[in-house]
Amino acid sequence: MAYWLFKSEPDVFGWDDLIAKGDKGEEWDGVRNYQARNNMRAMAMGDLGFFYHSRSGLEIVGIVEICAEAHPDSTTDDPRWDCVDVRARRPFEKPVSLQQIKGDARLAMMALVKSARLSVQPVTAQEWQIVCALGDTNP
Repeated sequence: MAYWLFKSEPDVFGWDDLIAKGDKGEEWDGVRNYQARNNMRAMAMGDLGFFYHSRSGLEIVGIVEICAEAHPDSTTDDPRWDCVDVRARRPFEKPVSLQQIKGDARLAMMALVKSARLSVQPVTAQEWQIVCALGDTNP
């Protein structure tokens, strides 16, 4: 199993919006960055990811599951762009802020710290465990 982080602006599509989609989940569409697209192409059914509120909030608020592997993004006719579908698995007991992550030396190499602008990024198994512990959430 691999781990990921998905960024979304909460006023555009937030955690509550994903919860409202239910088990069907939602396409993680509109990504127009090759590295983020390639990350989605590497995902497998059942992989897990953090749901991160960007711009406002700046915190990890929940865990998502990949429920459909990479497929053409329905928001464009350009065949270069793929997306995955994700569904909400569980909220974090305590959201984990970007400030907390940056302040934890064990997470200094996390993509969220090093590649802050990338909207879909990998998370190592060790980072996954640390962030879940910071959020009092069962990984």
